[in-house]
Amino acid sequence: MAPPILSLVLPSETGRVLSIQSHTVQGYVGNKSAVFPLQLLGYDVDPINSVQFSNHTGYPTFKGQVLNGQQLWELIEGLEGNDLLYYTHLLTGYIGSVSFLDTVLEVVSKLRSVNPKLIYVCDPVMGDEGKLYVPQELISVYRERVVPVASMLTPNQFEAELLTGFRIQSEDDGRKACNFLHEAGPSKVVITSINIDGTLLLIGSHEKEKGKPPKQFKIVIPKIPAYFTGTGDLMTALLLGWSNKYPDNLEITAELAVSSLQALLQRTLNDYKSAGHDPRSTSLEIRLIQSQDDIRSPEITFKAEIYS
Repeated sequence: MAPPILSLVLPSETGRVLSIQSHTVQGYVGNKSAVFPLQLLGYDVDPINSVQFSNHTGYPTFKGQVLNGQQLWELIEGLEGNDLLYYTHLLTGYIGSVSFLDTVLEVVSKLRSVNPKLIYVCDPVMGDEGKLYVPQELISVYRERVVPVASMLTPNQFEAELLTGFRIQSEDDGRKACNFLHEAGPSKVVITSINIDGTLLLIGSHEKEKGKPPKQFKIVIPKIPAYFTGTGDLMTALLLGWSNKYPDNLEITAELAVSSLQALLQRTLNDYKSAGHDPRSTSLEIRLIQSQDDIRSPEITFKAEIYS
């Protein structure tokens, strides 16, 4: 007889997360960027790697394998066969094909049949700054089928525009986009980066009761003159991690997540400079392990401003 799975049997203040994201052997993107922070925050995390690459695709070359929808479903069936499918959270990031996204939707349905209270945190990774880096047909699948089943959605500005169908050129546009997405499904929406006239903002929105006006806020974020990889994956993981501790207070969740991330980015920048590298010349790998104290116990240095 197999021993009990303690993360299932014993009460947890955090939860058990199934994270379906990419994996790189070297560097921190996808699951490599999300799993460790969630573990530091006390979660049991079971990763499924949608791809396994030698390094992220920003390097001159990369090698590796891509998991298809059937292979994903086989892993789910393996877990189900041993009664291991009870999760409190599902986390998804970059998904490169419609067939794989279709299977992820089946996974959502299967997990909710085991735990109807499953929280699905979805980072709808489709592109950034006007550039699409997934097939065009994924947009309608996200818009019509994924958004309605998500509990929390964490798009960037461009992705929020793709999901809503309108341009975001002001704070008011950002708030309207959140309202539009609430109507479609998720009670929590965080647009993780919006550039308004050169100012970088996060806009968060929590619809605590269906049909009632959501509580909305912004956090002004400093612009760092460098490009980092894995930051979106990390940000979504941090939002998931802290939202369980503050389920009714999305603004504190966002303050903690932003403060953690900014401390990590500053450390990354300083370390590259110490190594004699010009941070503006290439994309930078984040210093995740070296920043674990900032993840576990962040000092809140960025405050939310509540919209009245």
